[in-house]
Amino acid sequence: MTQFGVHIGEIKCGSAEVSIDVDPAKHFNHRDICHGGVMLALADSVLGVTGASVGAVVATLNFSMNFIKGVHEPTTLTVRSHIKHSGHSTMVIEAEMTDSKKHLIGTILTTMFVVDRFKEIPAKW
Repeated sequence: MTQFGVHIGEIKCGSAEVSIDVDPAKHFNHRDICHGGVMLALADSVLGVTGASVGAVVATLNFSMNFIKGVHEPTTLTVRSHIKHSGHSTMVIEAEMTDSKKHLIGTILTTMFVVDRFKEIPAKW
């Protein structure tokens, strides 16, 4: 994801933060707003990091995003996530996307499948 310009921020047990600096030349569509696919990719990128924060290797089963506000100018989009449920085979993660002015851009709700475990990362730390 670093080739896409995603930066990994703070990681805590059960939560994570990722961000991207929105560049209109790269990330805007023909209507001069940030493309929804860019926002979806950023939101999806936080999921693996969040799962890994509790030692889980995860794959997306279900992904839902509510687009609250469009992005019409250069900004930094940040997604902050937290685990709502962590079971043996599934995980539910919620997240919010904000811009650099702390405006809510979108909300995310996902169900992840636990594929494997990272032996070196404890489930609680």
